[in-house]
Amino acid sequence: MYFIDTHTHLSMIETETLEVIKMAESENIRQFINIGTNFEDHPTVLATAQKFFPKVFCTLGVHPHDAKDFHKAESFMMQNLKHKEVLAVGEIGLDYYYLNSEAATQRDVFRRQLQIAVEHNLPIEIHTRDAEADTIAILQEFKGKVRGLIHCFTGTQHLADQALDLGLNISISGVVTFKSAEALRDVVRNTPIDRIHIETDAPFLAPMPHRGKKNQPAFMIETAKKVAELKQVSLEDLAKQVQKNTAKLFTKIVFL
Repeated sequence: MYFIDTHTHLSMIETETLEVIKMAESENIRQFINIGTNFEDHPTVLATAQKFFPKVFCTLGVHPHDAKDFHKAESFMMQNLKHKEVLAVGEIGLDYYYLNSEAATQRDVFRRQLQIAVEHNLPIEIHTRDAEADTIAILQEFKGKVRGLIHCFTGTQHLADQALDLGLNISISGVVTFKSAEALRDVVRNTPIDRIHIETDAPFLAPMPHRGKKNQPAFMIETAKKVAELKQVSLEDLAKQVQKNTAKLFTKIVFL
């Protein structure tokens, strides 16, 4: 039995990557999808995956914060998405909370990256914050063409229902353990277990009882325990199901 961290930022964790992996392995988290966010981190994200393959895989994509600089990343993405270590296009989407890039630019770049995913037959990892309506509307344009997940899901039941209807999965982070997250726990209860993934989004959003610390993939076991409790299954059965979900979605993955 082991778990896969579906969304982590290994290059942002201050601890050396090999040590991060060893700590996670002690908690039965043995594989990791290292997320690309912009033209600056793509070479490092890919190099880390190549160094630690098949324990570490990666994605290449431009986060909505950096949509204004998408043109700097597109060529690298197009040249490197073919590599065996690259499982998905991500982290892509919309973020209207900070608006580090203009909303119109975010929407254009989101659509372009969805098209890239279609062209390369790769799944997507989606970031959405304060942008549910536009996220759903754009994804509906690609209904039946893209597969993927909404990472670090903290949205409404409506967003979850719409995502599931569009064929997307839901990825749960340590937020599900927070005292204030009862609405998210209800979403987990209502989501079919074969559509769920688990992630850390490390070094962000450490779960209880580690809240306030820099997150680590090792801490994901606490999130897994909470999801297993909510779905009323054993930790081992959850691990097996999540691995099946991962195999179905990320078709390039190689299990240990």
